[in-house]
Amino acid sequence: MSARLDIHSHPVVAKALKHLAAAGMAVTETALPPATRELVLLRCSQINGCGMCVDMHTKEATKAGESAVRLHLVATWRDSTVFTEAERAALALAEEGTRIADAAGGVPDEVWANAEKHYDEEQLGALLTVITVINAFNRLNVITQQAGGEYQPGQFG
Repeated sequence: MSARLDIHSHPVVAKALKHLAAAGMAVTETALPPATRELVLLRCSQINGCGMCVDMHTKEATKAGESAVRLHLVATWRDSTVFTEAERAALALAEEGTRIADAAGGVPDEVWANAEKHYDEEQLGALLTVITVINAFNRLNVITQQAGGEYQPGQFG
């Protein structure tokens, strides 16, 4: 598979990528647990079929100490015992926020209320930002056929 466009050298896309990356970095300065952030990034990327981002976030999470078992079970988190209730709430919000078109009316109130039980206002804002930014990256990568497999942890800074 070869990419349709070199997104890192294209004058418009590369500039936009810098802004998206900066938005994503703002989340690292919050109290949202890094493990939760990586699980959400991975789950959204799985849903969207973004090989580049699945590759990236699996490797980044592994480098940060996440277990292989948890990473393998993210796709089936509802049927797994390895996630906390807070992580489950974040993963549910990530799925509903990613699959907006599948749920008439958007994210159900009960999913939002459950997330509010586990995360404060800053953390909820961080979760929303993570979900929004990764969905943008996923769409850009899928549309331009960015392949997974070659990512090295820390590659993009």
